Amino acid sequence: MLQIVWHGRGGQGAFTAARLLGAAYALGGMKENGRTDGGEPEKYALAFPSFGPERRGAPMRAFTKLSDVLIHDRSEIARADFVVFLDETLYAGERDALVAGPDDYAIAEKFRLPVINTIMLGRLAKKIDMPAEHIAQGIRLVMPGRMHEKNMLAVREAMK
Repeated sequence: MLQIVWHGRGGQGAFTAARLLGAAYALGGMKENGRTDGGEPEKYALAFPSFGPERRGAPMRAFTKLSDVLIHDRSEIARADFVVFLDETLYAGERDALVAGPDDYAIAEKFRLPVINTIMLGRLAKKIDMPAEHIAQGIRLVMPGRMHEKNMLAVREAMK
């Protein structure tokens, strides 16, 4: 099982990124294995948030679990395979973490995105060898239609 912890602040889209990754993983499994009939997917994902005070700007975490077998453990992740920080002020020195930086904000500005969640998702996707098309499938499933194109372009840019 691959486990990812997302750190962000309320309103930065950490939970959305966690959901997008889970959807991309599960949909990719269905596509790769020819399962377009709505049957049981060959890959499973679980994404959930953990909030402190539920207000914009408050620190929060989101979790994504990806597995080839049904996921029964619904607890928070204690030892993540990857840790992603959407807000660099929350970074406390974890090794091998993906931390938002100036290049990520430049991509957001280029595509006129208010947050960098899909950009960080693209960086993570590259690191775990998830194809951009799988992320695009997740975006089409989870996000409103008006947001598809610019978020998919930002993901592809971040994966370069």
